[in-house]
Amino acid sequence: MPELWMPGATRLDIGDHAPTDGGPAKAIAHITWDRNATATKPADLVPYETLRDYFGRNPSGKATAPHILWDPFTGRVTQFVPADSRSKSLADKAGGTRTNRAGRVVLQVEAVFFPYCRVSSTVYAKLTDSPCKGWAELNSWIRSWGVSDTWPMGKPVDFTSRRSEAVWEEKGGWYAHAHVPENDHQDPGSWPAFVGAPAPKPTTPAAKPTVDLSRLAAAAKTDPPRSGVPVSYSGVKTVEDALVKEGLLAKPLADGHFGTATRIAYAAWQRRLGYSGTDADGIPGRASLARLGAKHGFTVTN
Repeated sequence: MPELWMPGATRLDIGDHAPTDGGPAKAIAHITWDRNATATKPADLVPYETLRDYFGRNPSGKATAPHILWDPFTGRVTQFVPADSRSKSLADKAGGTRTNRAGRVVLQVEAVFFPYCRVSSTVYAKLTDSPCKGWAELNSWIRSWGVSDTWPMGKPVDFTSRRSEAVWEEKGGWYAHAHVPENDHQDPGSWPAFVGAPAPKPTTPAAKPTVDLSRLAAAAKTDPPRSGVPVSYSGVKTVEDALVKEGLLAKPLADGHFGTATRIAYAAWQRRLGYSGTDADGIPGRASLARLGAKHGFTVTN
């Protein structure tokens, strides 16, 4: 089971834990936006400690606390409730979707940030302009709870609100505060790219079937007069399937018995390659079989 408390985060448990409702796992991206600033009038960033104490110790702050407070300038993280509990950062109107509970987990992250905040004389217009320290670890922990690295309503690139209750109910992944039904906030405006996702495992190509020429030829010589022989050699079925794909053998006759119909079909394959007379007698030879195998994905031995 994933860790209920993010490794490396400061734990400041505010209590009041409550279960979620189940469903697709979600994470919600917020910014604190505790001051209004502009490009012409920036403002100093509110200290991380101030916001930590507000959510962790002030009764009003506890009533709206997220799971995680994240400082993108230092990488510090404080967690207020365990991952399997709902938190309360989303507006939740009576009678509608239970926004804070609508998933196996609904992990809410508040980045300590507002547009045009000033830190050490540098002004940051967007969250993604900040160092985003600690994001890789935070992203990894949230991913461990089954939250996919996707934005069902689109990655936030501005402060445009886009809300769909149907998408919210049905799809897991990351949502901006601006995406959540019953809410009117427009944050976070931007969010860092996902990092450290496990690389997809390379697909190992399936091994090609192998057909033994000597055993196949023996079946072609001995099977036709023997009725009711089920499967004389497994490689026969591989060749028959190729002949079916060539349109030379009816599919019901591809039964693993190199009978008269299969021999006639193979003779037709030989003639298609330009053979005639005794060279097109339906007994597989190396050259004709290798051509069939190259076309239909099997190799020839012996």
